[in-house]
Amino acid sequence: MTHLKLGRLAATAAVLVAASTAHAQPQGFLETIKRHTTLINTVPENGDQNPYAIAVAPVSAGTVKAGDVLVDNFNNATNLQGTGSTIVDYHPDTKQMSVFATIPRELKECPGGVGLSTAMTMLKSGWVIVGSTPSNDGTTSTKGAGCLMVLDSNGKVVSTITGEDINDPWGNMAVVDNGDTATLFVSNAGFGVGGPTPGADGEVPVFKQSTVLRLDLEIPAGKVPVVKSRTVIGSGFGAQADKGVFLVGPTGMALSADRKLLYISDAIGNRITEIDEPMTRDTSAGVGRQLTADGLLHRPLAMVTAPNGHLLVTNALNGQVVEIDPQSGKQLYARWIDTDKAQSPPGNGDLFGIAMTPQGDGFYYVEDDVNTLVLAK
Repeated sequence: MTHLKLGRLAATAAVLVAASTAHAQPQGFLETIKRHTTLINTVPENGDQNPYAIAVAPVSAGTVKAGDVLVDNFNNATNLQGTGSTIVDYHPDTKQMSVFATIPRELKECPGGVGLSTAMTMLKSGWVIVGSTPSNDGTTSTKGAGCLMVLDSNGKVVSTITGEDINDPWGNMAVVDNGDTATLFVSNAGFGVGGPTPGADGEVPVFKQSTVLRLDLEIPAGKVPVVKSRTVIGSGFGAQADKGVFLVGPTGMALSADRKLLYISDAIGNRITEIDEPMTRDTSAGVGRQLTADGLLHRPLAMVTAPNGHLLVTNALNGQVVEIDPQSGKQLYARWIDTDKAQSPPGNGDLFGIAMTPQGDGFYYVEDDVNTLVLAK
């Protein structure tokens, strides 16, 4: 199946869908992408599947080399969501994969256990922080509140971050890393969400209780990161249980270059919003201010900032990544990066994590339907 997908991707590699006439658009980052290369199958020996988060190592530490690509798994070998417990490490220099971490599924320090989400980062100090959105049966009916886990550079859990302000850390984190301090932004999509059972109107209810939490960390040399302050800076985002994808909620986050704005992909609202002064604000901005909505967006998920300052956002409901100019809010292009016709539309439900290469000349993404890590450049 992978060879077929590669052929389809090669055939469609140059296809860009413009928001309006192409000649009127400024050049975007997606125009520079020429090839899509499948790197590895991400399934480790224990059979975990459904790759979610991607984090590129900023340093060499423990078993990890700078530039390695860490990928976590949300499902176990029987494909139950919220039960994956492994992080794999792709080594670009050798083109090989190893298992970075196998976390105990029933980690008692993490409410509900372990199901690794799209919230993951590796810090310059070598620590890896990853979120858990756990379930016992693969549905939100049995989900726990989860936690953030701190792993050392050899993949061992050394501490957990929990509390009333943490409930299913879900989306990819925005991070400011100064070495001895760091600031993490993570969405919490579990508040209020129950089982995927339709209500009286036949629809699964939406709970507008999801938050964006800022965690300010101190990282003493050679010691475990310590949370010095925690502030809810965004609230009221919608989240909804979903049989197919576990839950739908705020997922992607990215900071502007001057760190004056935090962008959030609001999947339920099919929009990108922005929150002012995210580094310093001490109150919630609610859902913030709408930057752009609908158009080329089809349930926006993971988000990253390209070298030109534009936002790249993966769609959940088709196999496209969308480029947005945050200065104007204009949606420039959508590019097909997953054309698998086994889904309708092609690539529907396949795209989750996204991360830029260290050189900024491309990006990594995962196709969870075939458990692969792909490089676009």
